[in-house]
Amino acid sequence: MAGDDLTLAAAQARDAADPLASFRREFALPRDARGEPQVYLCGHSLGPMPNATRELVLEELDDWARLGVHGHEAARRPWIGYPEPLERGLQALTGARPGEVVAMSSLTVNLHLMLASFYRPAGRRRKILIESGAFPSDRHAVASQIAWHGLDPLAELIELAPSSNGGGSGGGGSSGSGDSDLIDLAAIEALLERRGEEIAVVLWPGVQYLTGQSFDIAAVTRAAHRAGAIAGFDLAHSIGNVPLALHTAGADFAVWCSYKYLNAGPGAIGGCFIHERHGADRGIPRLAGWWGHDPATRFDMRPEFRPAPGAAGWQVSNPPILSAAPLFASLRLFEVAGIERLRAKSEALTAFLEALLEPLPLEIVTPRDPAARGSQLSLRLRARASSARGVPHGETPPHGKTPLARVIVERLAAEGIVCDSREPDILRVAPAPLYNGFVDVFRCAERLAVALRSAR
Repeated sequence: MAGDDLTLAAAQARDAADPLASFRREFALPRDARGEPQVYLCGHSLGPMPNATRELVLEELDDWARLGVHGHEAARRPWIGYPEPLERGLQALTGARPGEVVAMSSLTVNLHLMLASFYRPAGRRRKILIESGAFPSDRHAVASQIAWHGLDPLAELIELAPSSNGGGSGGGGSSGSGDSDLIDLAAIEALLERRGEEIAVVLWPGVQYLTGQSFDIAAVTRAAHRAGAIAGFDLAHSIGNVPLALHTAGADFAVWCSYKYLNAGPGAIGGCFIHERHGADRGIPRLAGWWGHDPATRFDMRPEFRPAPGAAGWQVSNPPILSAAPLFASLRLFEVAGIERLRAKSEALTAFLEALLEPLPLEIVTPRDPAARGSQLSLRLRARASSARGVPHGETPPHGKTPLARVIVERLAAEGIVCDSREPDILRVAPAPLYNGFVDVFRCAERLAVALRSAR
């Protein structure tokens, strides 16, 4: 971008011309001590509250008070079958067919439920492939599933590191070190071609939480299936962030939370996708619960389990109404805005931020190719605050030393900019197109430059 395109005036003009700008008014953005709205760039961690959320939750509380047990049938949104009206919005965001998605439980619970069905180690095919540096909860889940089958996670868990980090070797554990933080699709394909007969499940992120790298789900699925493995995905940082086409991609299963880009609030109900080829198979083993029983006979209270068709058959408990209600508010906004329009604005916002950051002493870890990233830019800070000087790249500072990334986050917060860090040196910034604009991005870059200068 030219210099004239990187000014406050240019940012203001782009916001004025933005057809999605009005959606900002639909959110209760956090405010500072003076009551001024903060620049909220942390939707990758927790999205802000849609204004309509309060009324929706209050309606459920009122129906509970008014109807008691009869709310299951007579509430404004009857509690029996409560997730069903959410499915249309989730189908649109995931590219699923009817019956392939369900709002249920939480992300890691759903991951355990999926692995209970789809991780069936046998013979040599006993390993699970994940990315090195996966979100800890995912790693805990897969390691514990391996151990649950009486196997050794150190031997059966493959963690693929970035190619320059020796990731191509793919062992029981990550290996190597280097400057690159990204994993090439070719490295995934090569490992699966070489060791596919050993791998039972590939669990891969749609968007990697630390680097912001977005992966081609269809390509990863094809590589997994060529190797004879199940292809599952953690979409916590993908849903509501990038367009998805899970059915067409052929993914076997996917799980997500709804408190990040879906803005459904802390502890909100999660979700699950199961491809229709599995949803129609009632013989697939699963951890069953009453709410996954076929609704036609659920209340007959029979001892045998007859799963509901599709993804709904993996439900184990009745839905948590108060943590599901906020998702209605958010999905309505996505329906009106449209994920394709949001994606186009997201690419423009991150490109603007990227150009503004070029002169600063930092490394953009996230891919430069817009097709290979979502709304998030992860920044490795090259400067060192006095309290963190002498700490080698990638290492945690000694006791009593404050990591630079945390120092910068605190300084930005004091200036009304909300983002977050991952120690020791990664700053994560996510301009979300539903409620962020170009002026937000300009102010973030401007104040980040000041914070970095003062940290030298």
